[in-house]
Amino acid sequence: MKRNIDVAIVGAGPAGCTLAALLAQRGIRTVVFDDDKRPDLLVGESLLPTVIGLMRRLGIEERVAAFSTYKPGVGFLSRDGSRLDFFFPQKAIKGMPNYAYNIPRPEFDNLLRARAEELGVVFVKQRAKLEIGSEGREIQLAAESLEAAPEFAGQHPKLLVDSTGRARAFARLLGVGATRGTRNDVAYFAHFEDFEDESARDGQVVITTLKRGWSWRIPLPGRLSVGVVIDKSALKGHGETAEDRLESIIDSEPSLAAAGKNRRRVTQVMTYTNYQLISERGHGPGWVAMGDAYGFVDPMLSPGLFMAMHSADLLDSKVFAQGQGILDQPEKMAKGFDKIFRELRDWHEAWGEMIEYFYDGRMYALHAAGEQLCQKYGERALPRMMERHLTSQITRLLSGVATRSPYGRNLLKFSVKHLVWDVAPPEEYAIRA
Repeated sequence: MKRNIDVAIVGAGPAGCTLAALLAQRGIRTVVFDDDKRPDLLVGESLLPTVIGLMRRLGIEERVAAFSTYKPGVGFLSRDGSRLDFFFPQKAIKGMPNYAYNIPRPEFDNLLRARAEELGVVFVKQRAKLEIGSEGREIQLAAESLEAAPEFAGQHPKLLVDSTGRARAFARLLGVGATRGTRNDVAYFAHFEDFEDESARDGQVVITTLKRGWSWRIPLPGRLSVGVVIDKSALKGHGETAEDRLESIIDSEPSLAAAGKNRRRVTQVMTYTNYQLISERGHGPGWVAMGDAYGFVDPMLSPGLFMAMHSADLLDSKVFAQGQGILDQPEKMAKGFDKIFRELRDWHEAWGEMIEYFYDGRMYALHAAGEQLCQKYGERALPRMMERHLTSQITRLLSGVATRSPYGRNLLKFSVKHLVWDVAPPEEYAIRA
């Protein structure tokens, strides 16, 4: 006889489907509520190497590769034309996969759901109705949602998981506050054909500093995802609609305009705002949040989808690995959640540090100083050895392999403070609002 369903996940995005699939592999039965309504385009189209291991655990890497573009790294172009290239060499990331993928999100999200279904996860095609809880629960499913899934057998699950992304359904119902970032950016993006992006190198993502704001170019099979991120105060003169604004900004930037002179937009233009937010609390009696439902960081460096899937991995490996019985030990489970969210806060802080190095120009200034020293003293001199070691550490920070590494973070902090001289000040390279 099958056990009762003890876990219900609200939302079938990457975080929710990843957790459901991982729990199914442990024999923990799960129901996922989702109304199956989502936009055709979503941010988070570029993955990090650390996600590959999770794909392999789920048995989906070959299927992802079949509809995605191989990603060897990321390149950064500044306004003055200088370029920073970070690839994922095996030596730098110490045995981790030295590549990732650029993914069409609908196909990727659908595959995660399909894999969860293959493993026996039950999906209920409706939005879960939630209410303030009773019997020691802060939040619970309404009676109609319990009835929508016969697998519950009338029993409320022991744990609810919020995977509703930026909707933050549980936090909104409970009035849980959040800390917001300082930026006031808005992003517009779409997919294009015939956008001649010669700056990309074999699937490499390209980040470009614009006159105001920055842009991404993500190679996908047969098309290019082009997005611009700009402070809302800089939108004047770029039209009133999202379509007008994206096209106008592309045309006003020489590097984008030249590459996109023959472009043909093949999707609608999507708009995203408020990229920096972390909830004040990520769990409570009978519930836990993960992925964007807990917090999200800026799209610079592509950490979002990694953080969503990694939060699912943390819940699985640090809590549910203790067995089904953990669900009957709420105090022990809460202690496990406390540890997870301390780690997640550290992840957010570390990503925030890295992203700020690019926003305020220090990363470009450091690169310019390193190149200048190497030109002066030659390839085999100490400066080149230092540059190679620092590049290796930055690659580990960017790839998600060692983003939280105290050594890497402190080395970078020391370098941008003490090793930058005789070049333009960081403000000259900074992304302007």
